[in-house]
Amino acid sequence: MTELDHTYWMNRAIDLARECPVVEGAFSVGAVIVSADGEEISTGYSRETDPKIHAEESALDKLAPNDPRLAAATIYSTLEPCSERSTKTRVPCTDRILQAGIPVVVIAWREPSTFVEDCIGVEKLQEKGVKVIELPDLADAAMSMNRHLDLS
Repeated sequence: MTELDHTYWMNRAIDLARECPVVEGAFSVGAVIVSADGEEISTGYSRETDPKIHAEESALDKLAPNDPRLAAATIYSTLEPCSERSTKTRVPCTDRILQAGIPVVVIAWREPSTFVEDCIGVEKLQEKGVKVIELPDLADAAMSMNRHLDLS
């Protein structure tokens, strides 16, 4: 297993977040799924294929749910994966990551209370044994395309 360059891959996710169509009511987020040997498996960004799709959801939708690479993969997301959705027909990204069996999640910043009062994505992942790594040095870059929103 190769030691992944978290800064490189998070910057890749940040570049994807810049591709998001900007809207008032949602964050622009990028996600990259990387195999244990350092291969980019899939990417996604908010609103990539429809107005409600999240970055992690978009990246996971491009793979078979039983893709064997997911069991040793790392997903990089510029924002903490959501723990609830306003659209009840969509599974929260935290649950999608758990269903996929991805063991490592790397984020740049935690979801503020802009849209969800208390996002517990990190806690939910850690409860289920997923390793969560935060890269606060890249938080400003990951937030940069979201400055039009209340980030408190």
